[in-house]
Parts: sequence; structure tokens; C-alpha cells
Amino acid sequence: MRVVDRILIRDLLVRGIIGVRDDERTRPQDILINVELRTDTRAAGASDDLADTVDYGALSKRIVALAETAGYGLVERLAEEIARLCLADERVEGATVRVEKPRALRYGRSVGVEIERSRG
Repeated sequence: MRVVDRILIRDLLVRGIIGVRDDERTRPQDILINVELRTDTRAAGASDDLADTVDYGALSKRIVALAETAGYGLVERLAEEIARLCLADERVEGATVRVEKPRALRYGRSVGVEIERSRG
């Protein structure tokens, strides 16, 4: 039986340059990121050893560094790059990535994209 567990990174709030309008290219804005990693956590559950699982702390730091420095025009591009970071760990079978720009619309809470990527 195939086991797929989930590791969640929720509501990671970073500031970075993202957007295509001139005013979006000159000042950092809030970017809200959520990630769901599909992986097998049984080894870590048995061993209680960080080496046996995806280090979500280290991954979060890489995601923050990317979002703060990349300067992409589209949330779609940032989501793709975050998914690539996630899948770089061979233990990750798939990832769901949501990237949102809070207050990007005057009358909306946020706008964003959610993508699913898997190995293969």
C-alpha cells in the first residue's frame, strides 16, 4: 500500500517585489505562501530523526530567500519556482503551492494562484 503523508507550511508571509505594474516593481509588497508536500513520513515517525524527513525549516528559509530576492512579474512564476525547490528533495513526491498577494485588489482580500506539481 502506498502511503502519502503531508507536511504543511502555512501562511508564510514574506515581502518581495512581485507584479507587472510600475508601482509593483519599485517597492516590496506582502506575499503569502502556503505549501503542502506529499511524502512518506513513516521513517521519521519511527526514528524521531530529522535526517529521515523533509526539513521544513530549511525549506522555508529557501522559499523566503527566493520570494524576497527573485522579483518575478507573476505569482504563477513564483509558484513554479517554489514547486521546483520542493521537488528538489527526492523524498517529496508532489507539492501544492499557493502564492497570494494580499490587498492586490481594492475590494478583495487577496489574489493568487495554487498549483500542484509532482515528480515524473
